Amino acid sequence: MDLFKLYEPMGGDHFNIFAAGLKTADRVITVSRGYAWELTTSEGGWGLHEIINENNWKFRGIVNGIDTVDWNPELDLHLQSDGYRNYSIETLQAGKPQCKAALQKELGLPVREDVPLIGFIGRLDHQKGVDLIAGAMPWIVGQDLQLVMLGTGRADLEEMLRKFDREHHNKVRAWVGFSVKMAHRITAGADVLLMPSRFEPCGLNQLYAMKYGTVPVVHAVGGLRDTVIPFDPFRESGFGWTFDRAEANKLINALGNCLNTYRNQKENWKGLQTRGMAQDLSWDNAAKHYEEVLVSAKYQW
Repeated sequence: MDLFKLYEPMGGDHFNIFAAGLKTADRVITVSRGYAWELTTSEGGWGLHEIINENNWKFRGIVNGIDTVDWNPELDLHLQSDGYRNYSIETLQAGKPQCKAALQKELGLPVREDVPLIGFIGRLDHQKGVDLIAGAMPWIVGQDLQLVMLGTGRADLEEMLRKFDREHHNKVRAWVGFSVKMAHRITAGADVLLMPSRFEPCGLNQLYAMKYGTVPVVHAVGGLRDTVIPFDPFRESGFGWTFDRAEANKLINALGNCLNTYRNQKENWKGLQTRGMAQDLSWDNAAKHYEEVLVSAKYQW
């Protein structure tokens, strides 16, 4: 019985199966190193943090892999019609602009190669931080850019997206609903993917984006912190931009730096794209880490 006991300040001892699982497991795997650390805090552990800290030695964070057939700009079936095209790291500089023009045309935006096109793909709820984009919207629509948002969820946030579309129809498009095809096409056609999640244990959209040469701008939490290494122009390293607090002004600052690089440092921008595409984000890579954990659990004394 002691394994299952979890003390809760408001109600005393509770029976908690998860607590027993954490105590008795040989190893515990979470979907990123960042999230494994967040679980040790009272904010991230949700009452289990003390047990997690006691068993911290058995925790390991391993980022998920992606389906490298389904999410592959060279093979993507959704890029084989309506003016889109498949492309690789070698044909990026010709293929991505063509996908961008096709996306602009499909959504009725002005077809301009020079304007940065920003995408958001996600559930419309508090976790995904879509309200941070709303807070930044006055600044966003004051820039020479285009914003495409795809998602479904809370009714008030769906209506907010439609409102942005109505009021800023020359720059903003909202696709309220679930569309796998449009998610692929936005990932291929956008220059930047915006991911302002309040919490994100792993996150997949930023991985898809990098595979397609789309530069991520993310809130540095969980798996987003692990996978989006900040751009360093002096070392010519990194994959995108991060911001450290879920605030609209922090988002604006990161996105502003990103757009400055897009407009004024073309070679650096190409480096960001090709480094992102060149990563091994497959399950083959993640599986090696899982094997290490399984072997260590099997042979522990």
